Amino acid sequence: MHLSVTFKNLDSSDYLRDYIQGKLDRMEKLLEHPGNANAVLKLEHQKRIVEINLTSDRLNINAKEENDDMQAAIDLVMDKLKIQVTKRKEKIQSRRTRHRREEEAISASAK
Repeated sequence: MHLSVTFKNLDSSDYLRDYIQGKLDRMEKLLEHPGNANAVLKLEHQKRIVEINLTSDRLNINAKEENDDMQAAIDLVMDKLKIQVTKRKEKIQSRRTRHRREEEAISASAK
């Protein structure tokens, strides 16, 4: 997965970049196709804010979280992304199975 990290009002850190990359590598197992991720790490009024935009094939997911600790904010954003990705995959699978059942019902009634 291709990752671009932007730091705003914060010194760039290879540790945080690697931390996000490691988390996204685990998330990539849930995706059918490799994707792109844009992460923005900000510091505003002593709050650490993490925004991640994840795009893959026809999937576009955004998540934002703020916390006093940057790693905790990253973990919370990853949890949100995981929930959204699994919800989207389940929705697609339910549509496919519903469509398949409708086709089987039509073919059965035609016989």
